[in-house]
Parts: sequence; structure tokens; C-alpha cells
Amino acid sequence: MLNRVILIGRLTADPELRYTHSGTAVGGFTLAVDRPRTNQHGERETDFIQIVVWQKQAEVIAQYLKKGRMAAVDGRLQTRSYENKDGQKVRVAEIVAESVRFLDSGHRDVSPRTNSAVSPKNTSPKQSTGASYGDDPFGDDPFGDDLPDLGDDMPF
Repeated sequence: MLNRVILIGRLTADPELRYTHSGTAVGGFTLAVDRPRTNQHGERETDFIQIVVWQKQAEVIAQYLKKGRMAAVDGRLQTRSYENKDGQKVRVAEIVAESVRFLDSGHRDVSPRTNSAVSPKNTSPKQSTGASYGDDPFGDDPFGDDLPDLGDDMPF
């Protein structure tokens, strides 16, 4: 059996980070992913997909990813259900991330960031030539500043 999902999209808001009673970090964010085809009105529709991240990966994502940043998520689809405060059963489908890759450099004036994957097997982002989080991992980025500055003008 196979349960694997790979998505590329933009964060609709800053990631949320919280901790379980036992101290395990758990985070989440919504990824806006455009559909590949336009609808009958010629408009491209977007799906808003809930992503869940755990442990060190959740802490790194909460620190370095922000609203509007592009990310790739590799994980599995999970469904769960619970009773809400009104006693109604609610079913939820979400992606549990195994790895998240930061795909753009974000703003030059915000906190340091990385473009490396973070996964349970590799809980510290890979850095080229021993760079630390304080260094700019995009300093030698071949795209340089050609990436558009999306700022707070995101449509979601």
C-alpha cells in the first residue's frame, strides 16, 4: 500500500507552533496549491490544504517560514475525527509532513532562513560549507533578487 503526497504551494499565514502535554512540538500551516487547469470560467482554482509537522521540524518551520513563502511538502494523507463542543462528529483530512523544503528566499530583511529539507531523519537543516542559521544561505543564489517581493499583498 502507498500513501504519499507531494505538494508545492504558498503559506496562507504564518505557521502555528504549540507543544503537547509531554513537550513534543507540533505545528501546522495551510498551503495554497493552485489546480493545474482552469475552471469553465477560465479561472484557476486553489485548494487550501492543512499541513501538520512534528518535533524539531515544527520548530524550524515556525521560525523560518512565513505567510506567502513557497514550500514543497512531502508527506502522507491522514484522516481523523473528533467531537466538537456541540457534540457533532467532525472529520478532518490533513497532510502529515515527513519533509518540508523552503523554495524561495523570502524577504532579505527578515529573520535568517534556509532552503534545505528538514525531516525526522534529518532534524537539522543542511547548510552548504558549514553555514549557520545566522548566515544567508541564499547569498550565492543564482536567482539573486529576481524573485518577486510578494509582501503582504497575497490574495489569501
